[in-house]
Amino acid sequence: MSDLANNYKGVFDGRIGFGKRPALLIVDFINAYVMEGAPLFAPDVVTAVDETIPLLSLAREKQIPVLYTKVLYNKNFRDGGIFIQKVPVLKTMVEGEPLAEIVPQLTPIESDIIIVKQYASAFFGTSLAATLTSLGVDTLLLTGCSTSGCIRASAVDGMQYGFRVIVPRECVADRHPGPHEANLFDINSKYGDVVSKSEVMEYLGKLENGN
Repeated sequence: MSDLANNYKGVFDGRIGFGKRPALLIVDFINAYVMEGAPLFAPDVVTAVDETIPLLSLAREKQIPVLYTKVLYNKNFRDGGIFIQKVPVLKTMVEGEPLAEIVPQLTPIESDIIIVKQYASAFFGTSLAATLTSLGVDTLLLTGCSTSGCIRASAVDGMQYGFRVIVPRECVADRHPGPHEANLFDINSKYGDVVSKSEVMEYLGKLENGN
């Protein structure tokens, strides 16, 4: 790891920092990843959900926008394109399927925004970028799963749409630590800042309510 860090030093080790108007995005923290026995179950996601609870609570206290994503397909799956052919397990993500619902520990409230998507990035084919822009958001606090899939894709697109992408590392997770750490490394190198949850909490704590 030290050789890797040295190789990137001075080339891919910049930091963008926090902006002035954040939003919290919770990507695909749904039952499918936290229910034992489900094909997508990943124990580390359970931990990441628990770590996100106090962050969500503080975001609500500070009255910053909170947005969620979940994946839903038509029951003919024609809106899944090549993605659902590549990952057929996604066919469980249909209206009325309990596995497709947001975890109860992070239940949305009326003021939150739920984005329905069909692909990895929270931005691809959705209104997310326009919504964040209309809210005056400049900083995207990115949580959810999985790190190597929807988090990485959303981080890349978030940066490309002009947002400061901040990933609290305790609040994202994957099926295996290998791809999890590799993708956190890449996100931090090129697309955003991967920081501790405590650093994000400290940042939010200094904001005026309703900022």
